[in-house]
Amino acid sequence: MLALLHTSPLHVPVFDALRDEHHPGLELRHFVDEELLTRARREGPEAVADELRAVLDTAVGEGASAVLCTCSTIGGVAEAAAAAVPVLRSDRPMAGAAVAAGPRIVVLATVESTFGPTTSLIQEEARRAGRAVRVRTRLVEGAWERFGSGDTDGCATLVAAAIDTVTDADAIVLAQGSMAPAEHLTTTTVPVLSSPRPGLAAAARIGKRQAPTWGPHRPTSG
Repeated sequence: MLALLHTSPLHVPVFDALRDEHHPGLELRHFVDEELLTRARREGPEAVADELRAVLDTAVGEGASAVLCTCSTIGGVAEAAAAAVPVLRSDRPMAGAAVAAGPRIVVLATVESTFGPTTSLIQEEARRAGRAVRVRTRLVEGAWERFGSGDTDGCATLVAAAIDTVTDADAIVLAQGSMAPAEHLTTTTVPVLSSPRPGLAAAARIGKRQAPTWGPHRPTSG
């Protein structure tokens, strides 16, 4: 079983649909805690470390072989937590793809708290690949309010409009999973990268490898 940690219930149907399309038969268990993001935005991601560990322990106790954190703001803290199973942030595969695309990377986000974790992740992946990158950030004003009110189409429209203003980049990174629908609404020729599909694929591979040897509260090593 693969556990997914979300900070919005609106992510649940997105990942269920991706599972049905690309990973039929994969068992998903969703854990939603909106307060994690609220507090992380107010006090910083590290402030929710204890709460994150508690959620991860619950997921392990319910039989998760791996955990995917779909929130980019707290993803780094989730990965660093001492969990009994592998924990992957959903935006890591996307960051690797952005580095591979070229040195000029533009990060779009709908909340400012995402910029620090996402930029750090891209720089980490660049160092791992031995490449130099230049990361610029741009806030999509009003999009988060649309998403939070349930207007996902309105959020996607604003994000797509912002994407289409970017021309001098090798890759455009949509920092939050909630921005992914905009990927299909743009007219840009610059590669646009989002996290849900590659993130779920990577976590599914990890979970499948771990399933025979990792059980609830019984790691084989570490």
